[in-house]
Amino acid sequence: MDLLARTCSTERMNVARLLARAFVIVGGLVWAMMLFASETAARYGNLTYSLSEVVEAGFVALLPFSIAVLVFVIGLFYERLAALLLLLAAVATVAYGFVAGWEGAVLWANILLVIVSPLVVAAVLFLLAASTQRVCELEGVSVEE
Repeated sequence: MDLLARTCSTERMNVARLLARAFVIVGGLVWAMMLFASETAARYGNLTYSLSEVVEAGFVALLPFSIAVLVFVIGLFYERLAALLLLLAAVATVAYGFVAGWEGAVLWANILLVIVSPLVVAAVLFLLAASTQRVCELEGVSVEE
């Protein structure tokens, strides 16, 4: 009995795909909300915004959401490329933290928990789905999404 033999599991592959895509969309929404809130005078506190603040912050928040949608669409067709982009985003976030001089264990713990770990989890899920897809193709199993 070979305990480490790779087998085709379309159910596991589809769950990994769905979770990876959910991480990307939810992460994009979180990033967009964080940028929106940081670009207003209220700064996360009292939620009173003027129309000009909402429009200006909305345009800034469109950038991370657009990137998330782009990664989502890429992940529909090229899971390995989506995983690479997500891992690069995680590395870039940590590198930016070092360059910007983020200090304190609490800040780093929050960044790693809220931003970096979801990027890495989504990347790993995309890689798992892609590798299972490859195993299924090698076994000659027809995989339909």
